[in-house]
Amino acid sequence: MALTNSQYDCIMRTYEKRQLNNENRLRGRFEEVYKEVPRLRALDQSISELSVRQARKLLDGDDAALTTLRNDLHLLFEEKRLLLEQAGYPEDYLERTYTCPDCHDTGYIGDEKCHCFQKAIIDFLYTQSNLQEILERENFGTLSMDYYSENHKDALTGRSSRDAMTTAVRACKEFTLNFRREFRNLLLYGDTGVGKTFLSHCVARELLEQTCSVIYFTASQLFDIFAKKQFEKDEEAAADYEHIYDCDLLIIDDLGTEFSNTFTTSQLFVCLNERLLRKRSTMISTNLSLDDLNTLYSERVFSRITSAYTVLRMTGDDIRIQKKLMGRL
Repeated sequence: MALTNSQYDCIMRTYEKRQLNNENRLRGRFEEVYKEVPRLRALDQSISELSVRQARKLLDGDDAALTTLRNDLHLLFEEKRLLLEQAGYPEDYLERTYTCPDCHDTGYIGDEKCHCFQKAIIDFLYTQSNLQEILERENFGTLSMDYYSENHKDALTGRSSRDAMTTAVRACKEFTLNFRREFRNLLLYGDTGVGKTFLSHCVARELLEQTCSVIYFTASQLFDIFAKKQFEKDEEAAADYEHIYDCDLLIIDDLGTEFSNTFTTSQLFVCLNERLLRKRSTMISTNLSLDDLNTLYSERVFSRITSAYTVLRMTGDDIRIQKKLMGRL
């Protein structure tokens, strides 16, 4: 997604700060060197005056002015280099330094965003996603199929937990690979502790690396924001509210664990419906069955989910319990 104006401005402010820091650092070095080697101040003044003087001669038609300028500047710069060296300073001590030497801390090389700007976007989106730390641990690279048994059969479908997880992983990877080309939504539902949240994190990590904006909320957090905006006119909640509708992917984790009432049901419908209209993808995980979703959130919500979402059922033994039994926690 293209960054919003506020997101772009926030990143650009970091570049402005870098440029200011560069300027202050260089000014400080000049003050330090002029104090230690007073002759250098006079040399810099001579370089400046000579450049202006010879430029005027060149404009007046003196063709030899440029050659004279080059020769004189060479002598002055050589003296300056020797003085710096004798005082124990590196040759480039009075040259401007940059955090990114490729774009000189502007964020752009020509009209193209620099690689450092692309990284800044990713870092910014990670921060806004509420997932920055956990995605270092939970991603497709750390996903293990060892906790999914061929012997555990789902009573509803007859499939093993290994088969169900394999299907879910494949669908989630396809979702991330085709994310920019194809509008889709995902619903992960099934047993407690079988990796639904982990798989959500895997998807988030992949899309954030593609510089897509991803926001993660538990259902309780999401409805808390809706309530604060609606009833308390909370400014921070209002800002989050806009991101909820505009982000490329909204992840709603543990739907059904919130305190459910008519307000949460109506807000869920508005959220899901509006994101469908805007063609913004949503990923939901829940321990509820499809029947429970229909009963708890109304036919309208259930219809939106079943008609517009890829529905993936996951089953198996609670991985957290398995880890404890295996001594891995």
